Amino acid sequence: MYRKFLRPLLFTLKPETIHNIIISLLKLLFAIPLVPQIVSRMYKVRDPRLQRNFMGITFDNPVGMAAGFDKNAEVFEEFSHFGFSFIEIGTVTPLPQPGNPKPRSFRLPKDQALINRMGFNNQGVDQTIKNLKNRKSQVVVGGNIGKNTETPNDKALDDYVTAFNKIYDHVDYVVINLSCPNIKNLNELQDKAHTMEILNELIRLRNTRQVEKPILLKISPDLDNQQLDEVVELFFSTGIDAVIATNTTIQRNVLTTEPDMVENIGAGGLSGKPLHKRSTEIIRYLSEKSNGQIPIIGVGGVMTPEDALEKISAGATLVQVYTGFIYNGPGFVKKINKEIARRSSEES
Repeated sequence: MYRKFLRPLLFTLKPETIHNIIISLLKLLFAIPLVPQIVSRMYKVRDPRLQRNFMGITFDNPVGMAAGFDKNAEVFEEFSHFGFSFIEIGTVTPLPQPGNPKPRSFRLPKDQALINRMGFNNQGVDQTIKNLKNRKSQVVVGGNIGKNTETPNDKALDDYVTAFNKIYDHVDYVVINLSCPNIKNLNELQDKAHTMEILNELIRLRNTRQVEKPILLKISPDLDNQQLDEVVELFFSTGIDAVIATNTTIQRNVLTTEPDMVENIGAGGLSGKPLHKRSTEIIRYLSEKSNGQIPIIGVGGVMTPEDALEKISAGATLVQVYTGFIYNGPGFVKKINKEIARRSSEES
């Protein structure tokens, strides 16, 4: 029903318009008595075979919502009723910022993909914390943090420290985003020296806290093998807890959409089906290079239950979806979890 009727209707509007409408609708609908319970009954899969212990946290199932949709922690609890066991909010920056000029989000239906250059548009960490303080459910929440666009790279550490210190007590894990292609010169922070400086300082700050929460690094799919080897080294030398593989890509070489259309869209990070192969390759590479010692959350091009299982087979413990949810609709997480549970039965 979603793909035949509702999606074609939604896709007549601009992606960012639809995004804002969905956020508003979720808030309204889930304020109605019994709606949360009804939606949970429709979409949640309750099966002990799906439970995962990852980074010391218990997840009801392996499927989460990737960062980028619930930027300001407005609807993370509403999304949990669609079967997600964890929601990653953000990317959050120390100060509010509008992001890049519009239009900045584009669909590529032929490729089941999106291109976005949102630019960390968010209401700032203080507003996000206010929203998180209203948290009522037990859904796992991750906080994805970045620097403000106007902050020069030589001051980037200050932004990560500020965001980290503020959000730490209000989330279950913290993700360090140095790999988004939509912030000018952010990719420069992915070199080993900059990354190590930021991670070491955040690890030091964590050591001053009474409760130790996981710190994860989100990496780009555009890293070469030498850079991936450095990621492995960073994992063992800094003491971070896991890696999220991967962010969006700047590559366009696997698209079937007309080149003129892609060129007119311009810069931005590509997500969806074209990213699946590369993100899975990176998961497998990191897992093999570390002898399976790096805990990995796999994200990028999960468009079918089989895609999720492929990432798990490659070395990911958990997977995240975003574009796949947009193209497949609210029943997508349920389909993934039912297939994972079914495969678990066959293998046991």
